[in-house]
Amino acid sequence: MAATGAFPSSYQNPNLPFPKPLSSSSSSAAFVIIKAPTTKTKKHSTNSIRCEITSTNNWTVEPDPPVHFFNNKSPDHLPVPMASESAVNKAKKVCLFYCAETKELAQKVAAESDGIELRSITWRKFADGFPNIFIPNAHAIRGQHVAFLASFNSPSVIFEQLSVIYALPKLFIASFTLVLPFFPTGTSERMEDEGDVATAFTLARALSNIPISMGGPTSLVIYDIHALQERFYFGDNILPCFESGIPLLKTRLQQLPDSDNITIAFPDDGAWKRFHKQLQHFPTIVCAKVREGDQRIVRIKEGDPKGRHVVIVDDLVQSGGTLIECQKVLAAHGAAKISAYVTHGIFPNRSWERFGSDKGAGNPEQGLTYFWITDSCPTTVRDVMHNPPFEVLSLAGSIATTLQM
Repeated sequence: MAATGAFPSSYQNPNLPFPKPLSSSSSSAAFVIIKAPTTKTKKHSTNSIRCEITSTNNWTVEPDPPVHFFNNKSPDHLPVPMASESAVNKAKKVCLFYCAETKELAQKVAAESDGIELRSITWRKFADGFPNIFIPNAHAIRGQHVAFLASFNSPSVIFEQLSVIYALPKLFIASFTLVLPFFPTGTSERMEDEGDVATAFTLARALSNIPISMGGPTSLVIYDIHALQERFYFGDNILPCFESGIPLLKTRLQQLPDSDNITIAFPDDGAWKRFHKQLQHFPTIVCAKVREGDQRIVRIKEGDPKGRHVVIVDDLVQSGGTLIECQKVLAAHGAAKISAYVTHGIFPNRSWERFGSDKGAGNPEQGLTYFWITDSCPTTVRDVMHNPPFEVLSLAGSIATTLQM
């Protein structure tokens, strides 16, 4: 209820002189505002203002408005959105294009997320062998986030894919991401003699000149590039994002019945530098190549394989000579089982046939228990599928996650 009558003396500043009322017979409330004298000190000055009511005639009493109380806690009957639902609703929509070699991988990537839509390209050739390429319904991708899943598995396909890679950002798209799981010239990153051509630099510069889309520079996704310093080969018009297949390996190792008996072996110091931080919770073995006469022989530099299931880890394999020599020395030092992992199984000239299986017998001299590769090189995947000891760990889930960053 509203108060009536004169204000109590507590509302008056006792330090201020109380004024005389204007009139005792006034029919309405009158207000007098008095400014007190300014007091100054060495540090500060203050002003005081007093407001007084000199008459209380004709006051009316009105009821107070209702007061509502709110609880800070959410009521049980109000639905609270789940974080997963919010993430799905805000999932980034991506149009994913692909080449002939990466079609199967692209389908797996699209299956990982409703936010990824596959778009096809018509790949044809003119009579002289040069590419005749068409992007259907190009107007429909305007304002969309676009990605292209490439595979430079041979020099013959690089030019036609570069033609598409250069064309897509010009179609008024919101952003462009190039997924190149395997950077094929990564091992040619340095010059050892005058006249050597570092083709890793050449390819990096070609990718650095991809036109800028409406969203800015192109994002480039590469898995386990051979040398991390190659990031400096790329120019400012592209944003390299270096991912790794090692999380896939770690997940697979946890599924093994002898997961508590795993030791990681690196075939050389380069592999150790690339991967030891991601695998530091495992016991490790480091091998090294030493020269004996005209031969280079693999020796164990540190670590003990005796009685362990040893997994040799490297970024790529070509002929497989180093891995085979590493397998031999580990078996000679008492390894119970030997497996191998590489992110990029290149295997030119069907060199994968050099690797046999121990057929689960735990005989490391005869072959490998497992040989894990990813699907970064689609041609190899088709060759080794269903051929023990090979198992393919797909990059599809990792690529889908990266595309929706």
